[in-house]
Amino acid sequence: MLARISSATDSSKSIGWMIAMGLFAVVGILAVAAILLFASLPDADAFDARVERIFVENTGLTGGQDIRLLEILAQSGTAFSEVLASYRTVIFVLLVFAVALLVVALAFLVVLSALYRRMREIERAGIQVQSLLISREARSVSLNNMEFTLTAAAIETLSVLAEARLDDEILNGAEIEALVSGRDASDCDEAAGATRIKRLRDALGNQLISAVLVRTVARRGYMLAIDRDVIRMV
Repeated sequence: MLARISSATDSSKSIGWMIAMGLFAVVGILAVAAILLFASLPDADAFDARVERIFVENTGLTGGQDIRLLEILAQSGTAFSEVLASYRTVIFVLLVFAVALLVVALAFLVVLSALYRRMREIERAGIQVQSLLISREARSVSLNNMEFTLTAAAIETLSVLAEARLDDEILNGAEIEALVSGRDASDCDEAAGATRIKRLRDALGNQLISAVLVRTVARRGYMLAIDRDVIRMV
């Protein structure tokens, strides 16, 4: 048992370490990509600097049309700077959004993985039923801290199984149908009782709870797989 617990602990630590490394790797790759992307973008003032250089190197541009052309170029440079600045903002927002989505997706994967492992543990260990309270009048069932509201037929089927469990009996389909309907077992069909068991499991909803609580015993019938001391009926 100690070896199994130690193995599970080491496995959890290994998974946690791998998740942390994967998260750091994703963030690191996006950070490097952002740095390279911003570094490859031209300087916002590059266009204005080039226009200013034209003014300085071409002192002969003194005509009205030449000056007007240079003014238009200067205005174009200003517009280019504004557009480039907006592009930088958009790229930064998209990168942040991508990082957030990856982190959220990873968190969901971790949660789903933990839930899956927990469900597997429950399946292996079974449900530890501390109390089962059946109220025929209210048509409700309280299993530990979970409460279910059932149909009249489902509550009768569960009540019959509970009474049989108190007497350490296993009921087949025909006997269940006879006890619920009030007829003789010889006049009841096995399939009718099996149908009642199926409807009871469907009414309980949770597949794991219904499969463990209402157990099928091969070639014998059905029973509640719980300690009879926890059963209470009102």
